[in-house]
Amino acid sequence: MLIGSAFLLTLAAGFYFFMYENFTWEIGGYRSNPALKTVRDDWKGNPVNPQGRFLNENLEALPGFSALWKWQRETNPQKAEKKADTFRLQVTKNGDFLTGTEDCVVWLGHATFFIRLNGVRILTDPVLESPSALMKRFSALPVAVSALKNMDYIIVSHDHRDHCDEKSLKALALQNPDATYLTGLGLDKLLADFTKSTDVQAAGWYQAYQTDTTKIEIIYLPARHWGRRYLNDTNKHLWGAYLIRANGKSVYFGSDSGYGTHYRDFAKYFGGVDAALLGVGAYKPEWFMSASHAGPKEAVQAAHEMKAKRMIPMHYGTFDLSDEPLGDCYRSLQQLQKQPENQGLIELAGVGEVIKI
Repeated sequence: MLIGSAFLLTLAAGFYFFMYENFTWEIGGYRSNPALKTVRDDWKGNPVNPQGRFLNENLEALPGFSALWKWQRETNPQKAEKKADTFRLQVTKNGDFLTGTEDCVVWLGHATFFIRLNGVRILTDPVLESPSALMKRFSALPVAVSALKNMDYIIVSHDHRDHCDEKSLKALALQNPDATYLTGLGLDKLLADFTKSTDVQAAGWYQAYQTDTTKIEIIYLPARHWGRRYLNDTNKHLWGAYLIRANGKSVYFGSDSGYGTHYRDFAKYFGGVDAALLGVGAYKPEWFMSASHAGPKEAVQAAHEMKAKRMIPMHYGTFDLSDEPLGDCYRSLQQLQKQPENQGLIELAGVGEVIKI
């Protein structure tokens, strides 16, 4: 049985999967934001079931409660390795990047990045402390929370608490009164409540947010995942990824996603990307977790399929959310770096390290 933060995640998943098994897994309609431009001509909108709950693009089924129970009863083959693992992400304590001008990506831990393109400053999925007492943080922030000011956009990809943290959003709202919040359909009301902002945009997949396109373009894109925050809101809030483009450069923020056809579709519709920020952690046991999280091998495969020039791994080393040891993903990625087809692709960034775009 899992303990600590991993057990907390499992408990939440248990509520989700129990209710999920009662879902009608068929398309009852499509949703989008009519105020936003849809950038894919053949896209009908996000599929929803007859109860109005969002579905994954290819209607991929998630494991049910029986699978969850099987996971909790089985023995983790890496249990001893996980207990003995002393891995910690390298953290560079330096906030100079916040006042610079160069195009860059800086990992702040888990799925939180500072991105600057064409002078526009963006924060993704800001979780700046531990979301709960049981979810211990294993990597420190490279800067003080109070230093995260003058953001133009704050992105919240979906409603899970390790991506959408109320305390962090409230702190940032006080420090960034002019920021615009970008999220998925249905989550805008919650963000407005947290931040008291009137500048919150909610998009469906393949929709472009309202931005000054002479400076930057931001598009919401598919991911293979799910949503749940409370006891009765399963899949009421959409989940997704982001393409950020400015001045001939591009960054893909993948957030949480299992491997899926959306990566090949990305290359088809957008032609590639300069830097892909892809999740690699919370992936074991793979037979259970692959429906919503990719592991290192799948993430590297996705980077190739979406024609990424560089892949910056994330979603590992900060929180303990599943069966793999804390350093499992890092060590796997080191081995993947050595393969000829991956030469120059995988950028194993430290927390606080400035990666120029």
